[in-house]
Formats: sequence, C-alpha cells, structure tokens
Amino acid sequence: MTKYRTRLPQLNGKIVLTDGGLETVMVFQEGIDLPLFAAFHLLESDDGRRRLRDYFDRYIPLAKRAGMGLLLDSATWRASSDWTDQLGYSAERMEKINRDSIAFLEDVRNAHETDATPMVIGGCIGPRGDGYDPGEIMTEAEAEAYHARQIGILADTAADMISAYTITNVPEAIGIARASMKAGIPVVISFTVETDGNLPTGQALGDAVMAVDAATGNGPAYFMINCAHPTHFQEALAGNPRIRGLRANASSCSHEELDNSEVLDDGNPVELGGQFADLMRTNPQLTVIGGCCGTDHRHIEQISVAIKAAA
Repeated sequence: MTKYRTRLPQLNGKIVLTDGGLETVMVFQEGIDLPLFAAFHLLESDDGRRRLRDYFDRYIPLAKRAGMGLLLDSATWRASSDWTDQLGYSAERMEKINRDSIAFLEDVRNAHETDATPMVIGGCIGPRGDGYDPGEIMTEAEAEAYHARQIGILADTAADMISAYTITNVPEAIGIARASMKAGIPVVISFTVETDGNLPTGQALGDAVMAVDAATGNGPAYFMINCAHPTHFQEALAGNPRIRGLRANASSCSHEELDNSEVLDDGNPVELGGQFADLMRTNPQLTVIGGCCGTDHRHIEQISVAIKAAA
C-alpha cells in the first residue's frame, strides 16, 4: 500500500536525505558491469539483491542519526521500454522489474522506518535518451505517450511518488508530468544542468521550471537539480521556491569531462557538506538533499552532519 502519496513529508518541512550515485557506486566501487548503466538487473539475482540491500543499508543509519527522513528511489532509472528493449527484455519482464523494484524498497522501509525517519518510496524514471545530452527532443505528446507505460506500472505499486531524474529538456518534463498526473501519482522533475546552471538545451533553469508549471498547472509536486556540482547551480537556484531538492555530483568537472574519464572523481565529502549547508542557509525551501554521480554514503554523511549543525 502507498503510505505518503497524499502527504509527502518533504512538502511539510521535513528534511529528507537521498542516497548517492547508485550506478557509479556499483560500477566503480563494487566492480559490477551495468550494461547501458542500468542497475535494475541486480534485482534478478540473490547476489544483486544483496548488493542493493547493502547499498541502501549504508544510508539508513545516517538519516536516523540526523533525525531526517530518507527517500528510497527504485533502481529503475533505465527501466523504460527503449532501454529494456535494447537489453532484450520483454514487455512482461519490463513490467515485473518495475514492480519488483518497489516491493524491494517496501521491505527496506518495513524493516527500518521510524516516526522520526519516514521513508518515502520514489519510483525512479529517467529520460528516453541520454541524461547529459538532449539529443532529438520529443514533443510533449510523444514524451507523455512514451513515459506513460512505466509511470502507469509504478503508480500501480506502493510507490509514493515518481522521481524523474536527469531530465534535459522541457517538452519531456511536461510529458512526464502529464502522464503522472493522469496516473494519480505525485511527480518530481529533476533537471540536469551544466556548469553554467542552464539545462543542456541552453535554457535557463528558472525559465524551464516556469514553462513546465505553465503547461501543467503547477503539476509537479516540486522540482530538483541533479548531476551538477553546487558551484555550477548556486546562482541558478537563487531562492526559487519551486526547487526543493538537490542531488549533486561529487565532482566539479563538466559532463564532457566526466564522460571521458576512466576513473571516478569522488571530490571532497567534507567540502561538499559545507557547500550544501551554505545553500540551505540561503534557500530555506530546500528539503530533499542528496547525491548523484560520484557520491556515496561518505558524502551523504558529511552533508547530513553539516546541515544539522547549521540548522
């Protein structure tokens, strides 16, 4: 059963942590091959599920020590039809993996949730194309039709919300928002931004947020920023009340530099924590805080410590 779909704690002032960069941890730290950077296949073996459980178990004590909530996002960023087709999954197998991903997180929540640490389950979806490059941009209607399948499956589970990450352009964001609204599940749109704080299309972040809101009647529950370092987006964020979440990269390198690197740049966890605390002092609307590429439990620990000390 859904638990927070109509009362997301992060909308009521509760600080909610996220995990770090699931895929980069599995590839660079765990040495696991993730074809097409898809982590969902881990759910199909006992060893894979154990590794996923170990991964999420690293974040639970951090949230509890800080007295914060925890957003548990499913390993389904690549589990939409274009990506699963490339990996040889049937439609039935694609549906099963999305459902199993939420059931897996239900087990985590049932084992560890407390009143002080609510655990919100996010049905994670990603872009149809690359998370750094918008490529050929769909129309709003095409985006809605494409994403409706995965969103509909996730909406029919215990997922509390749709977490749409690494979205690079406005028409796709609008399509995702409309499909989620029709499915009756809250949606959060998280935009990828470049080193200048703009979307990969060149559009200003604030303009993109306003465009999505205008086209959907303020449909998303809120917006987020992902796949960038705080030094890249601190000006673009600038107190925008609709941007309530940040999932930052550990590295201050550009997306092109990260794509061409054969080693993981995990940055400086302590420095990153301080930068998050600074951002939250000037942007009190922020309630969802965590990591993206190159981050792990060390970074989230330092972020939680820094923002609790600054509160």
